[in-house]
Amino acid sequence: QVQLVESGGGLVQPGGSLRLSCAASGSITTINVWNWYRQAPGKQREWVTSVTSGGRTIYADSVKGRFTMSRDNAKNTVYLQMNSLKPEDTGVYYCLIQGISLGNYWGQGTQVTVSS
Repeated sequence: QVQLVESGGGLVQPGGSLRLSCAASGSITTINVWNWYRQAPGKQREWVTSVTSGGRTIYADSVKGRFTMSRDNAKNTVYLQMNSLKPEDTGVYYCLIQGISLGNYWGQGTQVTVSS
């Protein structure tokens, strides 16, 4: 069993910042890729950012320059620092971990609302 717990969501004004966390625990083998996705109301889930075990990080164009993903391998945790937030960043943010032998696991999601 693998558990993913996301935290850090909340309500923030436009231009504000939030930091999300995703912690993995349980029967974890190698995590090859950590990902963040988000889903706005009435829309499909969309990819936000990924970091590989080798440290390569890529971002969706919509968040590039505003969001930063980082890892703490010792804690099996990743963080998503979100700055200059916009109303269109509103949604439920999900963590996805992927491993060749591990498989894929999704977290339960954390709500981010950007509104004045």
